[in-house]
Amino acid sequence: QVQLVESGGGFVLPGESLRLSCTASGLTLAHYHITWFRQAPGKEREGVSSVSSGVPVTVYTASVKGRFTISRDDAQNTAYLQMSNLKSEDTAVYYCAVRQGYDTNWSEVTLYPYWGQGTRVTVSS
Repeated sequence: QVQLVESGGGFVLPGESLRLSCTASGLTLAHYHITWFRQAPGKEREGVSSVSSGVPVTVYTASVKGRFTISRDDAQNTAYLQMSNLKSEDTAVYYCAVRQGYDTNWSEVTLYPYWGQGTRVTVSS
């Protein structure tokens, strides 16, 4: 049974940092592309960042470039999202998701068969 478990969310002040983790079981993470999505209240789920399997190529949505860093530790079957200089607009539930295969549309939610349950991030003064 495949399971993805996110952790690391919380309540922080603007400008602070958080590191999210996504630990997989029931699959070998090294064989999958990993993407972090987020969903703010009343909004659609959006892709935040993705890292490919094999040689890790990373992509970011424009609003988080320079502030967020995605990484993966395949030996630990875990992926991370380091978030710095957090802003109120980063408030959302963050999900990790994994997929295989090649597709340039990394932020398309329908491409991902496996999802975590989400971890909430709240940025507020």
